[in-house]
Amino acid sequence: MRVSAVHKSYGARRVLRGVSFDLGPGTLAGIVGENGAGKTTLLRILCGQTAADAGAVEHRGRLGYCPQETVLNDFLTVAQHLRYFQVAYGLSGLRRAEELMEELHFSEYRHSRVAVLSGGTRQKLNLTLALMHDPQVLLLDEPYQGFDWETYLRFWGVAARLRDRGCCIVVVSHLAWDTERLDRLYRLHDGVAARWQPGPGPAPGPAPGPGGG
Repeated sequence: MRVSAVHKSYGARRVLRGVSFDLGPGTLAGIVGENGAGKTTLLRILCGQTAADAGAVEHRGRLGYCPQETVLNDFLTVAQHLRYFQVAYGLSGLRRAEELMEELHFSEYRHSRVAVLSGGTRQKLNLTLALMHDPQVLLLDEPYQGFDWETYLRFWGVAARLRDRGCCIVVVSHLAWDTERLDRLYRLHDGVAARWQPGPGPAPGPAPGPGGG
């Protein structure tokens, strides 16, 4: 993925002021920033949901995007969501989705309506829908929001395996925990993304780590 001098404003408010970075295959990158720094705006531009005012974004291969707000329908079951996205992605089967459900430990909810799921289980489904077509570029916006600690660790296991298979992954959060897991870390501040050196412990930020659910 190559991001070149991306700018975005909403009225007089300049949110992004020339964000640039290059990520090769098999790279696990984090982008950290305070609330309102423009992280979600940047991800929406990267996935094509929002147009930049200036600049360019290039990526190769299948794209996966897990938004912070779940893309779920309360009246449908987990299985119905998987079937809907199977058709949307043009998949012949659900093998990968079923593997992810087992790995994230929510297979027992296959026939449950989303309305009765906990926040953490809804996020597991949200993540599965973004991964079930084996994307080569993966964009994750606060992907572990609502996860308990065990699921949080499983998430990083999934991310590491995808990276090892050549997937380019961008994880956006208001606070990057376990930064030693990342190949690259950027801080989005004042509309630009500055490179930080990953190291043990959390990057400085205003908020706590993953919650329960």
